[in-house]
Amino acid sequence: MIRNILSYFEKRAFGVCEWWGKKLGIGAGNIRLFFIYLSFLTLGSPIVIYLIMAFVLEHKKFFKFSRRRKSIWDL
Repeated sequence: MIRNILSYFEKRAFGVCEWWGKKLGIGAGNIRLFFIYLSFLTLGSPIVIYLIMAFVLEHKKFFKFSRRRKSIWDL
């Protein structure tokens, strides 16, 4: 039963830890543990940061700017 719950949350989670893990080359489980330990130490403030990152990750298509020119001579 616990495996079912864990697999459900891993599939349905926002994917912030997985995204950071791919960017940094670290396992997503280690990043999740970091968030958990940090939230205990700082009384939950990383949870707010995590939710903000999840919002931006879910809506990143709205935050991307148009492709910039490579040089001043490209029109």
